[in-house]
Amino acid sequence: KEKRGVGTSLVAGIGLFGAVAAYYTFQFTDKDWRLCYKIGGALGVVLLLLRISVAESGMFKSVKEQNVQRGNFFMFFTDAKRFKKYALAILIGLPTWFVIGVLVNLSNRFGTEFYGESKIESGKAIMYAYAAIAIGDILVGLLSQYYKSRKKALLTFYILTIAGLVLFFSDINNSDTAMYVICAFLGFSTGFWAIFVTMGAEQFGTNLRATAATTIPNVVRGALPLINLLFLDVLQNEFHFNLWTSGVITGIIVMSITLIAFYFTEETFHKDLNYTEGKELIP
Repeated sequence: KEKRGVGTSLVAGIGLFGAVAAYYTFQFTDKDWRLCYKIGGALGVVLLLLRISVAESGMFKSVKEQNVQRGNFFMFFTDAKRFKKYALAILIGLPTWFVIGVLVNLSNRFGTEFYGESKIESGKAIMYAYAAIAIGDILVGLLSQYYKSRKKALLTFYILTIAGLVLFFSDINNSDTAMYVICAFLGFSTGFWAIFVTMGAEQFGTNLRATAATTIPNVVRGALPLINLLFLDVLQNEFHFNLWTSGVITGIIVMSITLIAFYFTEETFHKDLNYTEGKELIP
């Protein structure tokens, strides 16, 4: 159990290099997005076939023999303590999609507003950010092992994220080169996806662990439209703030929510995961 953070980080870190491969695939196919979709679909089928050979967890096999509900999503909402853990596990991951979905994705628009003429390619900025995220995801697992703590490693990356946000909205961000470098730094600083997902999975018993591990990151991804709603519809369209002000306010709100959730999140580094969640029996 002391090594599982490293395994998760390696899997997530190597997997995130897929965004880098996607950028170069797009360039290699002469920017034929239809062909890129076909390549991605074929690789998805290959991945599905490879997953067949993945060994089943011994703990999960033992739970299958017990008379408890497995994978019941609604169990997250039937107990106040369980719901609190689930909500906190979601909120600690918000900065990743604010950085990628808003700042890096709209880096060309930010560049034009910050320093005038900009030749930023959003796709290239995302590629740099994801390459850095992959490196960060690998390092955060090693840092967690060094600290013997998930939360200390996560807090270190939160501090880097705040530093990256300050750089992004500062006068230092005054050229295309600076924008690409800062996007890469922000990507690295939000490279805590592996630890965030690991902590979410470690919060729950074996009968709900896979459900938590798959739904928590997807709910965080689903929060991006809400962040965009705040950033674009509320702050820009309703209050008529400029891009800089809207980005700063949104960043402050997202990081404040995340840090509060982080404070109340349980440390899980040494947690023994060989237990089941709740007492809901199979009818």
